[in-house]
Amino acid sequence: MMKKIYYFAVSMFICSCAFGQGGATVSGKITDKKSNAIGGASINVLNTNLAAATNAQGAFVIHYLAVGDYTIAISALGYATINQNVHVAKGSNTSLSFQLEEAANQLGAVVVTAEKKEENVQTAPLAVSALTSKDVDDYRLWNTKDLTAVIPNLFSGNSGDGRNVTSIRGIATTSYDPAITTYIDGVNQFTLDTYMPQLFDVERIEVLRGPQGTLYGRNSMGGVINIITKQPGNTTDGFVEASIGNYGEQRYTAAIRTPIVKDKLYFGAALLYDGFNGFYTNQYNNGNFDKQHSIGGNYYLKYIINPRWAATLNVKHLDNRNWGAFPLAGSVQQAFATPYKVDQNAIAKMVDNTFDVSLSINHAGPYISFSSQTAYQSNYRYYATPIDGDFSPLDIITIINNYGNKWNKVGTFTQEFRFSSPASSASALKWTAGTYLFSQNTPNKQATHFGNQAALYGSPDSDYAIINTTKASAYGFSVFAQATYSISKQVDVIGGVRYDYQHSKEEVLGEYLPDGSPSPIFDTQADTSGSASYGAFSPMVSLAYHPVATTNLYATYSRGYRTGGLTQLSSDPTQPPLYAYKPEYSDNYEIGIKNTFMDNRLRINIALFYTNITDAQVPTLILPDAITITKNAGGLTSKGIDAEFAATPVNGLQLTYNFGYTHARYTTLNLSSNGSEVDLKGNKQIFTPDVTSMFAAQYSISLNSTKSVKLMARGEWQYLGKTYFDLANTISQSSYNLLNAKLGVTTKCIDVFLWARNLTNVTYISYAYDFGAVHLGNPKTYGVTVRAKF
Repeated sequence: MMKKIYYFAVSMFICSCAFGQGGATVSGKITDKKSNAIGGASINVLNTNLAAATNAQGAFVIHYLAVGDYTIAISALGYATINQNVHVAKGSNTSLSFQLEEAANQLGAVVVTAEKKEENVQTAPLAVSALTSKDVDDYRLWNTKDLTAVIPNLFSGNSGDGRNVTSIRGIATTSYDPAITTYIDGVNQFTLDTYMPQLFDVERIEVLRGPQGTLYGRNSMGGVINIITKQPGNTTDGFVEASIGNYGEQRYTAAIRTPIVKDKLYFGAALLYDGFNGFYTNQYNNGNFDKQHSIGGNYYLKYIINPRWAATLNVKHLDNRNWGAFPLAGSVQQAFATPYKVDQNAIAKMVDNTFDVSLSINHAGPYISFSSQTAYQSNYRYYATPIDGDFSPLDIITIINNYGNKWNKVGTFTQEFRFSSPASSASALKWTAGTYLFSQNTPNKQATHFGNQAALYGSPDSDYAIINTTKASAYGFSVFAQATYSISKQVDVIGGVRYDYQHSKEEVLGEYLPDGSPSPIFDTQADTSGSASYGAFSPMVSLAYHPVATTNLYATYSRGYRTGGLTQLSSDPTQPPLYAYKPEYSDNYEIGIKNTFMDNRLRINIALFYTNITDAQVPTLILPDAITITKNAGGLTSKGIDAEFAATPVNGLQLTYNFGYTHARYTTLNLSSNGSEVDLKGNKQIFTPDVTSMFAAQYSISLNSTKSVKLMARGEWQYLGKTYFDLANTISQSSYNLLNAKLGVTTKCIDVFLWARNLTNVTYISYAYDFGAVHLGNPKTYGVTVRAKF
């Protein structure tokens, strides 16, 4: 089957080369509202490899368009992006002209790839939020956890180790198999081990809310975070940016994008350095506890083989170093009594290296379009020295996992083949189909060391280690198809289905190693293995009605799926290893409406949702190993509303308000505790604020007659409702408000901004474990950012 697919792809390539460089031509001119030419504007023909940039006179030319209907996106720095539908007739040369409005005076069109094709976010029949590169800068989004409340009903946080736990609409990531899938440049960040949370040189962020099982498959039960970085084109551009702030914050980014051979070969690179001294003080040595820094890179090489075919090689890396990865207080009371203070005797340096490489091949043909993406991801994460496992100054427990890169190095291979109807198709039927394959290897070796004060923990012995080894591997595949049929110009019917299959295997071994012994003296768990296989269908059906071009209504049913698996080996004898837990399923019902008013000055999107989850996967953190054991222990319902409002009521003033309400409760939840069963039916879902709210007001005014120098002021008010962090609902954070501000000057070449976050220095819980340990959210931070553009 694989050989047939490759042969088909090669034959299409040969046919594409054979029919040559024919086709129609589209030319035109881009100006502003005063008819002044705009140079350097980008013109992209959606769902093709065709694009152009305007010259100094605002003129552009695009060749080799097949006969048909297209959507063209026109964008330029400082102007609102527009989309335009264009019909190309046989043998014709189409001439077009466009006028762009300043971005401060009009809401721009946003192109998304939420349905694996490029389309306007307002016409996509699903709840999807889109943040442009300007939005990313305005909100000062440096990490995916900063998306909290910026996206309705989204909450994200971590315990200080950099791995974000994210929930959308009450569907929460609670294990290494996420419930919210993150894609970066089309590559599925497969688990919490392999994803990169830092944001830099971002073109846009799309957040799809609700199950996306048909097109995205496994582990997209709550939604998808789709991050697209900036790709190179026919113009040379880039920037250098430096940010300095309190707590020793230093963040430097730089990027360049340029053609090596115009219209053929392009190169792009972006670099990141991010470091700070940490928010926490370790009372054990009166030093900084969570001092850390990251170095990252994103590199593109794009080759336009011919107008039909393109190939892109993308390489990413992110290397994190963290001196104090788990700055945790022992309880809620301690966290608030002595905020941002810990008392730990073991201060480990966490090394966390992630590497991704992908090769994408795209064919935009007159009869069929084809894409292939091959990707490999690896993550090597370990503690260079033992890390504190009891979070105290006592020598009780430390965790050791530095056994060389043979261990604790995750490797994942993915391959997607996708076919679709061509961009120029005038047919009432539009379709997408494909297959997805993966394999993953996870060799884990970790020791729990009990020191000379281990008796305080209840250990009958001291100065020894329990070494747990788990060799886990998995492979799987999926096939999927989705189609849209236009019954009329106002009514579309969408349907799709996906089948996922996964096979998982684990080998486990437990060993007892006394201090001073060169090797383990006996097994605590004999070498044994287990395996499990899972399959799931994920259907969806949707009806979309757009009575006018500025209004879109839709109603959708979709099914979500989170894969099952096998539990790891831990030191708790009541939690046996190789326990097979089943997949988790959800049924989601959603209705929504999207509206644009007042000549693109007002946008209102609202969605209502109801989700029912069966076989809910419930995690239990096993201490002192810090291993999560997952079991199917309940059912959950979640219902609520998403709302997004954006407006430019007067020139220069932009208002944004995003609101989410989620009511998520367990309909059944039975957990084991101390040998008995505890019924927690009716408890609220964890990591799920009942309300998320973000209001932002930004005003810009020109300081000179040419409008090349502008003063910008921005304020943000964020509100999060009550949030629970354990299934027993005993650890919670009551509602709180955060205020952010930004003030600066922008020019064509240099931007300078002063910024502050959490202005009132609110102390709040960002993350907590069910055994009581608490990590606080960031205190007040402030700084200055300078950006030079070229």
